[in-house]
Amino acid sequence: MASSAKEMKHPSYGHLQLSTSGPEECALTGIALLQSPYLNKGSAFPSNERDEFKLFGLLPPNVQTLDEQVQRAYQQYSSRQDALAKNTFMTSMKEQNQVLYYRLIQDHLKEMFSVIYTPTEGDAIQNFSRLFRKPEGCFLNIFDQDRIYDNLAQWGKPEDIDYIVVTDGEEILGIGDQGVGGILISVAKLVLTTLCAGIHPSRTLPVVLDCGTDNEQLLTDDLYLGLKRPRVRGEDYDGFVDKFVQSARTLYPHAYMHFEDFGLSNARRILDKYRPYIPCFNDDVQGTGCVTLAAIMAALHVSNLKLSNMRLVIFGSGTAGIGIADQVRDAIAAESEKSKEDAAKQIWCVDKPSLLLKSFGKNLLPAQEEYARSDSEFKGKDHRSLLSIIREVRPHVLIGTSTKPKAFTKEIVQEMAKHVERPIIFPLSNPTRLHEADPKDLNEWTEGKALIATGSPFPPVEYKGRKYEVAECNNSTCFPGIGLGAVLSRTRLLSDKMLVAAVKALAFQSPALKDPAKGLLPDVTNVREISVQIAKAVIKQAVDEGLNEEKEIPTNDADLEEWIREQMWEARYRPLVKVDNCTSSM
Repeated sequence: MASSAKEMKHPSYGHLQLSTSGPEECALTGIALLQSPYLNKGSAFPSNERDEFKLFGLLPPNVQTLDEQVQRAYQQYSSRQDALAKNTFMTSMKEQNQVLYYRLIQDHLKEMFSVIYTPTEGDAIQNFSRLFRKPEGCFLNIFDQDRIYDNLAQWGKPEDIDYIVVTDGEEILGIGDQGVGGILISVAKLVLTTLCAGIHPSRTLPVVLDCGTDNEQLLTDDLYLGLKRPRVRGEDYDGFVDKFVQSARTLYPHAYMHFEDFGLSNARRILDKYRPYIPCFNDDVQGTGCVTLAAIMAALHVSNLKLSNMRLVIFGSGTAGIGIADQVRDAIAAESEKSKEDAAKQIWCVDKPSLLLKSFGKNLLPAQEEYARSDSEFKGKDHRSLLSIIREVRPHVLIGTSTKPKAFTKEIVQEMAKHVERPIIFPLSNPTRLHEADPKDLNEWTEGKALIATGSPFPPVEYKGRKYEVAECNNSTCFPGIGLGAVLSRTRLLSDKMLVAAVKALAFQSPALKDPAKGLLPDVTNVREISVQIAKAVIKQAVDEGLNEEKEIPTNDADLEEWIREQMWEARYRPLVKVDNCTSSM
C-alpha cells in the first residue's frame, strides 16, 4: 500500500515487508477489532476509525491519547500490592492492547523489568496452573506427535513468523523443572525481543514441548495443566524435538529459532545438532557467554590487557559456565589465531567436586571435556579448593555461575588481587541471594581495584569517596539484537563469527571505555539503540560470510542503520486502513 513521505520514518525503506511506517491494514471491525490485542487502541481510536470500523457505541465517547492511557495504566499497575500481582496485571494488559503494554514498560523500564522478567516471571511460571486464564503460545505433546505439524500450521503462512522461542521447561530461570509452565519463559523472552529490539510481536511464536515433568510438586498438584508423568528421555525425546524442528522449518522456512531453558544434558547437545543446518541460538549457552565476554573485553581494555594473554577461572561449569568458556575460547582463537584447543588452555573450569580433570572420564559432560585439565598439572596440589586453584592459576578474571552464595570469600579475592593489578570479578549467579559475592565487599577487599559485573542489578559501590558503577550482565542487552540481525538478514545460519561481531558491538558501547568508574556494560534503558548496533554488526558479518538470503541490504553504515530502524516495531498507534479479509497482507 502506498504511503506519503510525511507518514514514513525512513521513506527510502517504506516498501519493506516489515516497514513500520504509514498506515496498517485491518480486516476486523466492531467487537472483533477490540478483541485483537495487536490492533486494539481502546479509548484512543479516533472518531474517523470509530466510524469506519463500527466502534461507536462500543467505547466511551471521549477520545484519549496513548500518553493518557499510559498514565491511567500506570496508576492501575501501581495499585497492585505485590510483584506477582503486578505481573498478572501486565499479562492481562498484553492480552488486550499490545501497544499500551509495551509503551507502559518502555516508560518505566527500570521499575518494571524485574516484574515482567526475572525474578517475578519465575514466580508466575511456578504458579502457571493456578493463575491460568487464557492460553498463549503453542503447546506440543510428546504423546500426540502426529498433530505437531497441524498445531504449528495454525499460526500463519510461511512468511508470517520471524522468531520462535521454544522450551521443554526443564531448567527454568534457576527454579528447575516447571513442565508445561515453561511456556511463560518462551512468552517472556519474546516480550524482550520486541521491547529491546523491535521484533514484531505479531510475527513471533512461543512454544513449549511438554515431555512430562520430574517435579513432584507438579505431579501431585490436581490443578497442574501439563502431562502428569515423569519426563520422557532418550530416543523418544530426541524424536519429539526433531519432529518439532523439522515441522517448524517446513512451515516457517525463514524463522529464527531460539532454544530456551532446556536441561543441562540437552541444551548444548540440541544446539550442536541443529546449528550447522538452521539459524538457531540458545540464550543459556550462547547469550550468557556473549554478554559476559563483552564485559570481559571492556574490563581488559580498562586494565590494559590482551584477551590472548588472559587467564580465566570459571566457578560453576554447567550450561552458563561452559557457554561463557566457549565464547571466550572462540574469541581468543579469533583474535590470536590460536587453535580452539590452545585457546581453551587459558580457561580453568571448576564444578561441584573440583577443577575439571581428565581423570573424571565419563563423569564429564561432552561440553566440559575440552576444558578438563591434565591431572599432572595439579599433582600434589589441592584441586578441590577454589583458594588453592586461584593461588596456582593467578587468574586475571574470576567468574561465578555456581549458585553457591558467598563462595568468593575475602581470602580468595585478596589472593587473586595479590597477583593482578585490576582483578576482574563477575559473580553472575541469580537470583541475588545466590550471588558468589556482594559487589560492596569485592570493592572493599580489593581497595577499589576490582572491575565488577553481576547477574542482577546492584547500586554503585564506594571506596574512600570514589564511586564505581556495577555493570549487570543482562542477556537482554545482547540476544535481542542478535535475533534482530538474524531476522532482517534472513541468515541461513548463525555463525561463530556473527556472535563475535555481536560481542564486539556490545563491548564497544561500554561506558567504561570512556570512564573506568562507569559500568563495563551499557545500561538496559538504552537497549534499543544497543540492539541496532548489534544487529548491524551481525548483518554485516552474515553478508561477509555469504549467509544472508535477504539481498537488498545497504552497504553504507548510516543507510544500514536506517534500514534496521525502519523495520523495528514501535509501541505507537498507526492509522488503520480497512481491507477485505481476502486482500489483507497481515
